[in-house]
Amino acid sequence: MRTSFAAALLLCFSFFWASFAQAQSRPEDGGHEIEIWTSGGHSAIGGRRDIGVWNGGVRYGWILTRPHGPGFLKGRFEYAVDAVPLFMVFQPSNTANGAGFNPFILKWNFATRGRIVPYFELGGGVLYTNHDVPDGTNSLNFTPSAAIGTHILREKYNWSVELRYLHISNAGLDVHNSGINTVQVRLGIGKFFHHYSKDKNQ
Repeated sequence: MRTSFAAALLLCFSFFWASFAQAQSRPEDGGHEIEIWTSGGHSAIGGRRDIGVWNGGVRYGWILTRPHGPGFLKGRFEYAVDAVPLFMVFQPSNTANGAGFNPFILKWNFATRGRIVPYFELGGGVLYTNHDVPDGTNSLNFTPSAAIGTHILREKYNWSVELRYLHISNAGLDVHNSGINTVQVRLGIGKFFHHYSKDKNQ
């Protein structure tokens, strides 16, 4: 099952990568973002302890605004979604495998002029696993998160590096709701691009 998920993820990314190979590599008004990413970390203070997390997925984003804000806070607002077909939770009792979807990601890309574009974001989604996460609670959980990071712009693609706080809990769907607080490092590779109309290209 994990092999088929990985193959589907690679196929989707290869398709998008080929489609936008000649696209711009910088966030711009009305632009879009495509990225493949992986993340891993360990449980932190609060909730269950001694639990590790690894996941991987694909992001698609829409840059919605022109630069706004004062001084160094000026940036562009982006809305994005994450498909997370690979999600593993390493618990003392078992290893839970699952998949998730994050339909609510609010991201602020700072309007810098160089190759470094810092950002911060807030997000949330759902996670389904084949074992209870944490053990003895529920297999369906919610995944609110917050992250700070930076894009490293290149000619044909961009890298991203970020520090992410991820909370996993069932929000009261089960009597037992001892969640997991994790701190993760996330790495991504992707592109910013823009759909130009035929009139603009002529």
